[in-house]
Amino acid sequence: MRLYHLALTHTSFGKPQGSERHQTNERLEFLGDSILGAVIADFLYKKFPYKDEGFLTEIRSRIVNRESLNHIAIRIGINTLVKVDQASQLARYKSINGNALEALVGAIYLDKGYNETKRFILDKLIKPHFDLNELVSTTKNFKSKLIEWAQSQNKVVRFDIINQKQSGSTTEFTSEVTIDGQPIASGTGYSKKKAEQAAAEKGLIALQVS
Repeated sequence: MRLYHLALTHTSFGKPQGSERHQTNERLEFLGDSILGAVIADFLYKKFPYKDEGFLTEIRSRIVNRESLNHIAIRIGINTLVKVDQASQLARYKSINGNALEALVGAIYLDKGYNETKRFILDKLIKPHFDLNELVSTTKNFKSKLIEWAQSQNKVVRFDIINQKQSGSTTEFTSEVTIDGQPIASGTGYSKKKAEQAAAEKGLIALQVS
């Protein structure tokens, strides 16, 4: 049970006593992120035998992005179990629940092994919460679409990384998209590319570009 308690312990919670090491879910999150990505990659590879690498990468990123993981974590109640220091600024870090979900995956892997973890991911996280057909039909490169729209309107589109937030070994980037120098939307992600895609998606919504 210690693994599962650890998986739900955010870095802001508790203080180490004396020489005691501060135990949080960051290492489990790192492990779970890798396992989750591998299981989804394997699932998509077999599900879509004739699709290319770009398609598979895009679908996987839509499933395991911060927004999706946070949404699933809340749907299954992880947000009610995470131990976090409410007084800390880190407590407002919006990826807490998704990070805890990844840490939980890591804990299950260490406790039950790969096959049980794969079953948990597919049966409890993916199949109940994603309509794969809808996901495939709506998958787009939002940044490319926004750039194409801007060019058609003779407007200048620009993406800038306006913030980087460090949490342990991970960095969350915030990208802002501007049209003719005016901020339109911002988005976050655990890479600059994902942050730009998130900003572009929100920008398309704000501009009502379908």
